[in-house]
Amino acid sequence: MEKLKNKKLFLLDMDGTIYLGDCLFPETLPFLENIKRNGGRYAFMTNNSSKSASAYIEKLNRLGIKAEKDDFVTSVNATAEYLIENHKSDKIYVMGTRSFVSELLECGLNAVTVYSEDIDVLVAGYDTELTYQKLIDACKLLDRGVPFIATNPDWVCPTADGYIPDCGSFCEMLKRATGREPKFIGKPQVYMPLLALKRYGVEKEDAVVIGDRLYTDVACGVNSGIDSVFVLSGEGTLEDIKEMGIEPTYICKNIGEIF
Repeated sequence: MEKLKNKKLFLLDMDGTIYLGDCLFPETLPFLENIKRNGGRYAFMTNNSSKSASAYIEKLNRLGIKAEKDDFVTSVNATAEYLIENHKSDKIYVMGTRSFVSELLECGLNAVTVYSEDIDVLVAGYDTELTYQKLIDACKLLDRGVPFIATNPDWVCPTADGYIPDCGSFCEMLKRATGREPKFIGKPQVYMPLLALKRYGVEKEDAVVIGDRLYTDVACGVNSGIDSVFVLSGEGTLEDIKEMGIEPTYICKNIGEIF
């Protein structure tokens, strides 16, 4: 792993990688300092679409990490870019948090949370404000055949108290009810890392993806042609490698072992 010191961009997952809930891992701050000392930069690349960048900035500051909006590449960023490119003039029903809706509105998208017959697209996120009415609305839209887009396929979100349902679980529920599957935008798809490379002006060979999940973080690196580090500090286990057939470039107990 010695050559990781020469990487220019470290794309870091958050939940289960640098912290768990409100508990910052003790290895995190020294690791971030080492990146800067070696002349690199880091960005937080998260599938979590329930919070805005400002909410993450506040949380990281509280945990002792100085961060700015440009330090984040989120599934909301990538989803907004995809919607702008493909559904700019469409009316979009959002099954997501108020924060998610606000970010889409700020991008000039016609995002709504009330069902109507003229809605063109359904977008689902990690909705920590989920109601049964939203599920009913989503099913009605899917039965009508509107395009179905989702921020991320994560089954669960890790917390200090255990794992709770994430966007992937919500989408599976909708699939069971309607037979419809979404187009996922976040990890393991390539939209987020490619957006990061473009934003920071870095080539693939100079970047690395670091995370605790094979099926999102590591697979994202594999699909994008970017080196990956699988850390065992969160959801993933060594057994997952054989079961899922996804091979990380490196494996570490936690980010403190990277260098």
